[in-house]
Amino acid sequence: MRTFKMSVLPLSSQFSVKFIVPTKLTFQISETIRKNRLDNFLFEEIKAVSKMYLRELLKNDECTINNKPEQGGYHLQKGDIVEIEINLNADTAMKPEAIPIKIVFEDAEIIVIDKPSGMLVHPTLGQKSGTLLNALSYYLNHENQSEIQNPKSEIVRPGLVHRLDRQTSGLMIIAKTSRAHRVLCDHFQRKLVEKRYLATVGGIVEKDCGTINAPIGHFAEEKRWGVKADGKTAETRFRVLQRFTDKTLLELEPVTGRTNQLRIHCTSIGHPIVGDNLHGGREFSRLCLHAAKLTFWHPNGDNRLEFESDLPKEFG
Repeated sequence: MRTFKMSVLPLSSQFSVKFIVPTKLTFQISETIRKNRLDNFLFEEIKAVSKMYLRELLKNDECTINNKPEQGGYHLQKGDIVEIEINLNADTAMKPEAIPIKIVFEDAEIIVIDKPSGMLVHPTLGQKSGTLLNALSYYLNHENQSEIQNPKSEIVRPGLVHRLDRQTSGLMIIAKTSRAHRVLCDHFQRKLVEKRYLATVGGIVEKDCGTINAPIGHFAEEKRWGVKADGKTAETRFRVLQRFTDKTLLELEPVTGRTNQLRIHCTSIGHPIVGDNLHGGREFSRLCLHAAKLTFWHPNGDNRLEFESDLPKEFG
């Protein structure tokens, strides 16, 4: 049986490793840590595989905290036991691909893009090409593609700060440096970033504005997310922009950032988003959900930036 050693940070600081076997890693959190999201913890401590691969494991409930599957946003506590199995031979390399992308803004540290509906944000175990990160990996390094395999090359690695569902279109910010990524992730955690979405929902929403409070959790057996009594607190604000004969155009503000929150919350009030087959929406050519406004502080701290994207014509 092949064995390996996993390099970790000094055990005297934030955690201790209980034991390591060929594919299963177990960490015991011995102290409260400041940046305590599970995904960030794994990214820092497991360098032998890619972040994309670790994200996929988290998404598929392959990581447990105290014997219970948890997602990447879980906040680690003192005494938690983290267990995860990894495959060191997993092919998770990100292949640069010349895929057209709509760039809204770019400087030395960040790039803002307008993602089309139907594009996956990052590669998964089942799909390793055609994603936004494949496109960005090519775009950000197109002048030195011949050196892409040279570890001494100054390769720009796009850093995801937030995500959009495959079917959701609209604005995303991507970090081009590790410092920008660190700062922006901190801003998202501290809720310094404002996001507004446009959604066409089924039926006529009678209230002009309101707030949806419904906890969201994961139904493991059904492998889906939905309103769940013991789920995590979730809050969405909405405002009616226009009423049509049998549908309503809403502006949505996610106060929290749970998985599929906007889609689940619209369904919970009886108005699923048009095209959302998973949550009861009527059939349509696409999901009518668009990230239309994004406001945030530039990582250098001296500019508050605001970007807007027009309503897709098919929403009307």
